[in-house]
Amino acid sequence: MLSIKSVLAKPFAKRIYNSVQKWANNPIETQHHVFNNLINQAKNTEFGKDHHFETIKSYDDFIKRVPIRDYELLKPYVDRVVAGEEHVLWKGKPLYFAKTSGTTSGVKYIPITKESMPFHVESARNAILLYINETGKSSFVDGKMIFLQGSPIMKTQNGIQVGRLSGIVAHYVPKYLQKNRMPSWETNCIEDWETKVEAIVEETLPENMTVISGIPSWVQMYFEKIHKKTGKKVGDVFKNFNLFIFGGVNYEPYRAKFENLIGRKVDSIELYPASEGFFAYQDKQNEKGMLLQLNSGIFYEFIKADEFFNENPKRITIKEVEVGVNYVMIISTNAGLWAYNIGDTVEFTSTKPYRVIVSGRIKHFISAFGEHVIGKEVEQAMQEATHSTDIRVSEFTVAPQINPESGLPYHEWFIEFENEPENLSALAQKIDESLQKQNSYYFDLIQGNVLQPLKITKVKKDGFQEYMKSIGKLGGQNKIPRLSNDRKIIEAFPHSSLYK
Repeated sequence: MLSIKSVLAKPFAKRIYNSVQKWANNPIETQHHVFNNLINQAKNTEFGKDHHFETIKSYDDFIKRVPIRDYELLKPYVDRVVAGEEHVLWKGKPLYFAKTSGTTSGVKYIPITKESMPFHVESARNAILLYINETGKSSFVDGKMIFLQGSPIMKTQNGIQVGRLSGIVAHYVPKYLQKNRMPSWETNCIEDWETKVEAIVEETLPENMTVISGIPSWVQMYFEKIHKKTGKKVGDVFKNFNLFIFGGVNYEPYRAKFENLIGRKVDSIELYPASEGFFAYQDKQNEKGMLLQLNSGIFYEFIKADEFFNENPKRITIKEVEVGVNYVMIISTNAGLWAYNIGDTVEFTSTKPYRVIVSGRIKHFISAFGEHVIGKEVEQAMQEATHSTDIRVSEFTVAPQINPESGLPYHEWFIEFENEPENLSALAQKIDESLQKQNSYYFDLIQGNVLQPLKITKVKKDGFQEYMKSIGKLGGQNKIPRLSNDRKIIEAFPHSSLYK
């Protein structure tokens, strides 16, 4: 029998769906309104004065006045906000700083304002409501829901609260979901990830879990611990678990492993949240890509990834983007980020409405030999090579081997298998063929005998977890890069225990 909550969820979902359709069906006009609103609200800030916002009447004016910046270049302004100054990047002071660890900048402080915070919460909620509206499934709202996230404990710095994004969002769980939400506050505050996951397993085992959410690699760890403790598939332990919500990485490389751990297929919703903004979510179960959030206080610009490092790359708005092109995404937001490069690359799967997939990171690629292989290509190659086989991969990363002991250079794939192939070289050949098919530069290098086909190095069970633990990044929102242009990650592995 359906509860009042699950019955009421359906008309609410319909109302939200209709609201989303209004802006999704008027994308150019919506973004134009967001752009004008941002410029108008920030013209009296220090950044606005420095960049003559009062003279900006068009997007062309904006391009002339505001250069593209990454965190390092925006840092002088952010440092002033962190020090307690008001009206620097946005009106007043931020509500929060989402604290993240950057690769070049050390710790990064990403501002979240009273104008931007609601969209972090509403976008996640709307993703679930659009799922209810599309599928008619709402009974899961009566069960327990879990999001594997960072600690909600925050510190105060110059009147601004500082914490991890997932911990900040934990403070905004709506009242009607408070009783359904897991883990407990106490467990959520545990800092050590392994201890935390063990506690979550203990808390959730007796419960009616219906929704499980988090970054796939860390949910996998949770599932494995459940399986080890009970000897059962996750789907048998949680018989009403039918919805997996994830973000942060591409789910496809994990899908086969997850379905084996769960013991059956479950519906999934993909999200694209970041400290800088909640950019997109999956709005249809059978459509590729996530609906770009055009009405969330974020103005989007795009630069073709293969032109990004040119001296003066062309900046465009959604009006000019094309399906299937790899773009660097640039954002300006109501949290005070301006023409800001978040480092992600995206590809549009549709422009009616605008849907994207995350194709990788502009800094995460291999081009040691001019091949410019990106994350999406290695993930697709792995997916194609293992499709319709019983091979299951737990985790992998790719690095160039520039100076092998003998023979030509090659790409080295470090793979942790859940279920190993009988023939490793046959798998390597399939992956290599897929990569050649996708990337013409790589094809030319292989065919021209500049590179030899890729080689696979097996990683022992839990090897990637050991590595993440060794660098203090186990759990939370931390992820293994799919590929890199050097061997720094591989050289940092605890070698004595890593390889079989």
